[in-house]
Amino acid sequence: MVTHAHGDHARPGSAAYLAAAPGLGVLGHRLPKARIEGLPYGETRRIGEVDLSFHPAGHVLGSAQVRIEHRGEVWVVSGDYKRQSDPTCAPFEPVRCHTFITEATFALPIFRWEETSRVAVEIAAWWRDNAEAGRASVLCAYSLGKAQRLLAELSPHAAGRTFRTHGAIEAINEVYRRSGVVLPPTRRIEPSSRGSLAGELILAPPAAFGSLWMRRLGRAQLAFASGWMLLPDRLVRGSYDRGFVVSDHADWGDLLRTVEESGAERVLATHGYAAELARFLGEQGRTAAVLDAGTPGCLAEPC
Repeated sequence: MVTHAHGDHARPGSAAYLAAAPGLGVLGHRLPKARIEGLPYGETRRIGEVDLSFHPAGHVLGSAQVRIEHRGEVWVVSGDYKRQSDPTCAPFEPVRCHTFITEATFALPIFRWEETSRVAVEIAAWWRDNAEAGRASVLCAYSLGKAQRLLAELSPHAAGRTFRTHGAIEAINEVYRRSGVVLPPTRRIEPSSRGSLAGELILAPPAAFGSLWMRRLGRAQLAFASGWMLLPDRLVRGSYDRGFVVSDHADWGDLLRTVEESGAERVLATHGYAAELARFLGEQGRTAAVLDAGTPGCLAEPC
């Protein structure tokens, strides 16, 4: 059972995969030779003595929580999730359970997100300033989910212009469109492209930083959209000109709200700041523990 198509969750090598139906397109793109079956959100599948269903996680297109019921006891595995609005995927759906396994990528009180629409205004102003100075604006964002969300949020500020994209992002854009997601006009920058890109807003994956593709863009400012941009040292360490705080994970307040809405008698935290979240919940009188502490922060994928 796969919660979503990011590479630290959807790994090759299994004989078969079961996932939420809205994510079949992106999973097929990421695992092109795999046998993948889709189950609509909320539909129950009996597997042995277990009833299983997928429910929206709000993380990216097709992301899901997994609800597992056995002899009246319900566990929910959250996968990665967010509670902020996102026009490119189904919104998070709270699911009641006895045991809740929650991610804890940003489980510290410092991590609190502004509405993405407000951040889009900041990005648009940065883009406008660069255009007036004769520069291109390169916005780095993860190619699956984050880039499409930013395109949708920035669309009202584009005045009908076409966004330029790296090939990795454009390939995912096409999958999203085939899945019924509305995105603004985009145009891939081919490796052989020539000519000035001054004034353009270009979306690229972080892996493109420092590459020959990036150097061909000419005079440009470079920004990164991530929850980690809330920490000033990450901007300096990444050598970016600007950072914008946008995350596809729940912030501190939404993590606590989700635990409360689950009604869970026991909470198991995993990934990121799992120990910190479990300790805080324990101090609040909840039964909580770490399932797998992992390493602090989201290292496998930009968040």
